[in-house]
Amino acid sequence: MTAKPSVLFLCVHNAGKSQMAAAIARHLAGDRVDVYSAGTQPDAEIHDLSAQAVAELGADMASQVPTALDPALLTAVDRVVILGDEAQVQPVPGMRAPMQRWLIDDPGERGIEGMERVRLMRNHIDARVQALLGELLVV
Repeated sequence: MTAKPSVLFLCVHNAGKSQMAAAIARHLAGDRVDVYSAGTQPDAEIHDLSAQAVAELGADMASQVPTALDPALLTAVDRVVILGDEAQVQPVPGMRAPMQRWLIDDPGERGIEGMERVRLMRNHIDARVQALLGELLVV
């Protein structure tokens, strides 16, 4: 029997993108994957629109709290995913996980705001999470 795969989703504030990715991954994978999220400069609370957007998919992040990145977690997981281009994370000694960066389209740059903006970002993240879970859960 193989160990359960694990993934860490990171962004700067751990209040939107990384929390959405983690919530979607937990929702889709259930207990088949250990899912973590963190931020390099976490906010005080989860972004409300992000929580509402993932709830529309049946996922829950409303009870989560933004968390600072613990460098020890980088050595414990199988995959590290950095969402967006703002967060800067350096590999740490003992780290075995590949790091990948997901550039997430921000519709706000095209004047799309509010819930429509968040839903579009959520859909992009959802598609990326589904592909990642397909890789992690290969039998």
